Amino acid sequence: MANLTTAISVQIDKEDKEKATEILQKLGVSMSGLINMTIKQLIMRESIPFEVSIPQEKNDIYKFFSKEEIEKTAKELAYMEKHLDEYPSYDNMEDLKKALLSDD
Repeated sequence: MANLTTAISVQIDKEDKEKATEILQKLGVSMSGLINMTIKQLIMRESIPFEVSIPQEKNDIYKFFSKEEIEKTAKELAYMEKHLDEYPSYDNMEDLKKALLSDD
């Protein structure tokens, strides 16, 4: 049996297409190649080959911490970044575990 091909037409936002094309070019994959790979995976898995979900809002952190706590933490991190020599560093996981678990 001959390997027949067929064309499909998809309407997408122009800006989305441009962004996707730019990324795909960096990856060395054409839009057609991506669509073909996705369809092959859909057939093999018999499901959508990637997670489909509503992304969490970027501001979700405010559900768990107050604005004041976040600002205080940001200041502490900025200080730490400028004063790295005041903080211990570890070359391996075992030393880090020991330091974290010690009662000192």
